[in-house]
Order: sequence, then structure tokens, then C-alpha cells
Amino acid sequence: MQTRLLRVVGWSSAAVLGVLGVAVFLLVLTLAKDAALPTRNRYGLVFDAGSTHTALYIYRWPTDKENGTGIVSQVEACTVSGPGISSYADNPAGAGASLKPCLDKAMKIIPAEQQRETPTYLGATAGMRLLREQNSTKAEQVFAEVAKAIGEYPVDFRGAQILTGNEEGSFGWITVNYLLETLVKCSFTGEWIHPPAEDVVGALDLGGASTQITFLPGTTIDDSSTRVVLRLYGTNYSIYTHSYLCYGQNQALKMLMASLHQGSPSPQQMSHPCYPKGYRENITTADLYNSPCVRAPSTPSPAQVLTVTGTGDPAACSTAIQKLFNFSCGANRTCGFNGVYQPPVRGQFFAFSGLYHNFHFLNLTGGQSLTSVNATIGQFCTSSWEKVQKEFPTTDRTHLRDACAASSYILGLLLQGYKFNHTTWLNIHFVPQVANVDMGWTLGYMLNLTNMIPSETPQRVVGLQRSNWIAATILLAVMLILIFCLLTVICCQKNSSGYESL
Repeated sequence: MQTRLLRVVGWSSAAVLGVLGVAVFLLVLTLAKDAALPTRNRYGLVFDAGSTHTALYIYRWPTDKENGTGIVSQVEACTVSGPGISSYADNPAGAGASLKPCLDKAMKIIPAEQQRETPTYLGATAGMRLLREQNSTKAEQVFAEVAKAIGEYPVDFRGAQILTGNEEGSFGWITVNYLLETLVKCSFTGEWIHPPAEDVVGALDLGGASTQITFLPGTTIDDSSTRVVLRLYGTNYSIYTHSYLCYGQNQALKMLMASLHQGSPSPQQMSHPCYPKGYRENITTADLYNSPCVRAPSTPSPAQVLTVTGTGDPAACSTAIQKLFNFSCGANRTCGFNGVYQPPVRGQFFAFSGLYHNFHFLNLTGGQSLTSVNATIGQFCTSSWEKVQKEFPTTDRTHLRDACAASSYILGLLLQGYKFNHTTWLNIHFVPQVANVDMGWTLGYMLNLTNMIPSETPQRVVGLQRSNWIAATILLAVMLILIFCLLTVICCQKNSSGYESL
């Protein structure tokens, strides 16, 4: 009787353990299935309203990882037809209308049921900063029309604003470091870890009307106007950033033209050492002096026609470009140019926008030495207009005309302006994208305004981690062993009873 009771208890225990084992196994499978299911995505829209053009960036990320990092992808980048919105100062409605084709494209990409919850922003940069300086009323009218146009679409429009220079630089820095996962990254076990500060990279940006330099210096930043303190993922970053208004490519080349004109012995004719030899064009003084970045002569004649002739002289081109900068610094002070404080450059830098595109045109984005870069630019700048047209038959005429001037300007900006040298030059990486996302301030801007980068370190990654699998597997194995042991004991007891009956 006792043996039979023990046998029943043993079989019951084995059954219970078996049921528990199956339950654990099914739980593991369920979690694995849930982890494998596609997650619902969210979308975000950001208009980059630059000085020369506007672009709409469409971003996407999984909703269950909004506090993660490196998980935002770029779905589309739509270039708006026409010039930048600041060019519509006398036709504000045209600025709003220009955005609609790209918004229509976005509505075809974003599922209809998610459009009304899609955060949408428009950030304007140096072009609108200049317009606001010239005529604040016209700037407000442009913004009103832009907001009206976007408001006609079923999105969560959160406003249009003009970024400060420091914001533009800071958000560009956030973008590149977020995508490179140099701020925080997820380990194999699901824990967030902070890479060393040496991994953080600097950002170099060149637009049409301004240029930005942003990096994490190795010293204390002495000028508070160039210091931005960010708390990202539980770490404080005191970064140096400055934006030079009027030193974007278009405005800088306009200043160069004006300087050459004012130094010309003839008011009707002028030579341009940065234009290819044999190039010739006529411009009016009204076109030359139509920007607040350009100082007009005391009595310019708006209708006066100037004949500009290219001479293709790289040495004279570099000399003329250097006159755009003031390289003097005060006592006991390090600076970039025009008396603006700047600590020595430090670490790796990612250069994008105009910096990349101009150098890419001359095949100079492959990490070439400074000596090689100088030689290539010098060779191109001595080419005749006839020769460069034959070599680049499909290139826009204005782009081809400005290629020598733009690349020479970039050299002057990076070397004399930002104080890179033969050694630190190799730390500059000219790139258009990181992780298939266009470089620029727009992603950092959206991440900041949507609070997707928390100030504190995120919790462990949600989902079935390696540790969960290990624990479940061990528990299942223990239960199977216990079942085996119980069954073995039961069998032994049965055999023992059989021997006793004999």
C-alpha cells in the first residue's frame, strides 16, 4: 500500500513538472514570436529651409524603441523645386505653394491612419536670418504662408522657426554622433554603454549663407557665447560651436566678387582669378550688391553692367579669398577668424553639405593628403573654360564656373579659418550620409523636439534578451532532469516490489 502511494505521488509530481516544463517552453516560444513580430512605426517630417533651397526629410522609427539610439531611419529626402523660402520675400504665397509637391509625396509614404500623429517641423537657417535682418515684416509673411500651406495637410504641424547659428551647429553635431552611436550604444546583453569621449566626432557644415564648426574640445571653453551644454543619455557634453553668417558658399563668393570689383581699376570691367581662363559674363551692380553680406560702394549705379573675365590663376585666387577673413586674434586668445574665439580643433570631424559636394566634384573625398588636395585644386583652377566644359559636359554652367572658387574657399576656411593643418587634415572625413541618413541638422532637431534622446541613460532594452533565453533554457533543463529522476525512482521502486513478491 505504501509503495503504491509513493508510486502515485511520484507519477503526479512528474506530471506536474512536465506540465510546468511545457508551459515554460510555450512561454519562451510566445516571447520569441512576439519579439519577431513587426513593430508599428512612427514617422516624422522636417523641412530644411536653407538659403538656396528647401528639402523635406521623412524619418521613421519603431514605436517600441522611442528612447533607444541609432534606430531612426531616413525614408525619403524630397528636394523642393525653386529657391529657398527667403527668396519669396516679395511673393510669400509662392513659398507655401513650393512645399506642396513634397508634402504630397510624404502623404503617399506615411499610412493614412498615422498622418495626423506625425510630428512636422520647418526650420529655417541663414537665408531667413538675413531676410529678418533686412525686413522682419517680410520674413513674418513668408512664415505665415508656409504655416498656412503645411496646415492644409493632415499632420501634427508643430511650427516653423528660424534656428540660431548655435542651434544649427549643435543639431548637426547631435545628428552625426547619434548615427555613429558615439553617445551611447546597446551592448549584446541589452545594457546601454557610453563609448569614451575620444569617440565623439566634430561636425563641419557649409551652407549657402553660413558655415558651422562644432566639436568637443580638450580644454575649457572660455567664451560662453560659443559654448553649448547638452545632457544626453546621462552624460553632460560641453561642446564648442559657432556659426559664421555670410560665410556660406554663395554669400562668400558674392563677397569675393564684390571685393574684386572694388579693387578693379575699371568700374565696367574686372578680372576674376578663380574663374576659368576664357570665361566671360556680364552682371549688373544690382545683382552684385543685393545682399546684406556685401558692402556696396558709396554710390553704386544699379543699372551699371560689369564685364567679368576669368583668368584661371590659382595663386591670385587664394590671395583674393584670404582677404575675406580677418585672421588677427587678441592677446592670450585663440580664435578662428574675425576675432571669434575657438579652441584648437580636436578629434575626428565629419564634413558634409557644401564641404562634401564641392570636394566630391573633384574626387577629393577619399582621404587624400593635403598636398594631393592642393595639387588637384591647383590643376583644376588653371584649366581653361573650354577644357572644363568638355570634361564636364553635363554639369550646370554656374556650378562649373564656381568650382575653382568654391574648392579654394573651402581650403582657406578649413586651413586658415578653422586652423586645421597637414596632420589634423587627415582627421576630416567628407561624407554625404551616415547609415543612409543625410548629414545635417534636421535629424538632431527632430530628435530634440520629440524628446527621443533622453537626458538620462535609457533602461535595458525591452524584449527577449539573451539572458532571458538562458534563464528559460536552464529552468526547462532542470525540470526535465527532475522528471527523469522521479521516473527513475518510480521504476526502481516497481522493480523492487516485483523482487519482493518472488
